[in-house]
Amino acid sequence: MRKLDKKEHINLFFSAFLILAYTVCANFFSNFTNSVGFMAAQLISIGVYALFGLLLFYATRVGDGKAVMRFSPVTLLVMVLPAALIILISLAAFMPFHDAIAADKNTAQLSVITTLAAVSLGYGIPYTVFSGFELAEEAEDAEDHEDDDALLEGGVEEDLLDAEENAEAEEEEAVLQGSESTY
Repeated sequence: MRKLDKKEHINLFFSAFLILAYTVCANFFSNFTNSVGFMAAQLISIGVYALFGLLLFYATRVGDGKAVMRFSPVTLLVMVLPAALIILISLAAFMPFHDAIAADKNTAQLSVITTLAAVSLGYGIPYTVFSGFELAEEAEDAEDHEDDDALLEGGVEEDLLDAEENAEAEEEEAVLQGSESTY
């Protein structure tokens, strides 16, 4: 990993300050929810924690190059949809597992599961679209492959595809070694 320059250190400091300031604001909203109705308090809290997840996403975006817009169905299925389902279950009393996930009716606070789902939803929605970074090719490679489309590096799908290709290559090597040993 390369060493951070002065600008990146300043950006990290302001990101940390932003997260701390948001935590103070979240405490204000948490106290505010005690004075409103139960459902309104739940919705406000879910919105505040989802916004916190969004801020975490942008505060932790680091990498070389620029962000690449790439739809990630894996992130959608693994992170966003389960988080949305947990939030729906915690709000709708007729849903199964509502009693296990929902907060106590006497307090306006969210349960831990619903809080984590809201943060996950806020982090997962932008991550579903911006899942990686485009790395600039070196000048020599760019001259050789001017007509080729630039390869995009990063993202969950690429990691899965690489793992599948490695597994297939290992299987082929095992078959080749097995056939060589029989001769």
